[in-house]
Amino acid sequence: MKRKFLKSKKQVVAFIDSQNLNLGTQRMGWKVDWKKFRAFLKDKYKVDSAYLFIGYLTENESMYEYLHDLGFKIVLKPTLTGTKDDLNGNEPKSFVKGNVDTEIVLMAIKEIKNYSKAIIVSADGDFYSLIEYLVSRNKLLNIMSPNWQYSTLLKDFKEYIIDLSKYKKELSYHGKK
Repeated sequence: MKRKFLKSKKQVVAFIDSQNLNLGTQRMGWKVDWKKFRAFLKDKYKVDSAYLFIGYLTENESMYEYLHDLGFKIVLKPTLTGTKDDLNGNEPKSFVKGNVDTEIVLMAIKEIKNYSKAIIVSADGDFYSLIEYLVSRNKLLNIMSPNWQYSTLLKDFKEYIIDLSKYKKELSYHGKK
């Protein structure tokens, strides 16, 4: 039996590059409050399904559960860990890489008949072809960039871009004092 991706063709779906969103806001000095962000997507943009693509690390399982409980549909990607030599002769730096771009593109295309509009949450120019395709099919609602520094490859789609830093006040995580 084939699994149904979405229930209705009239749905708005968000495809979220979690690392791009997380690092993009942190670069500007703030952190996303995931609970507020999910409510923002639902209330302001009528997002029915919000797919959060994220690299899998065993130690983050409670975070994945928390995000799922907030209403995100979690799509986990295996990660690559290692060290990278520093070109300046400093100590090698460790890294964790969970590239989700391919998974986002594949899911958005594979399921295009099952949603009416899509929101891509990323400032990454690697999504140029996907965005171009969605526009040609009248399926793109918006591109949400974590800040004003989105890829120059996306400048052709400027009218679709929403700079999330403009919503910093309502989307920021403040933590406990």
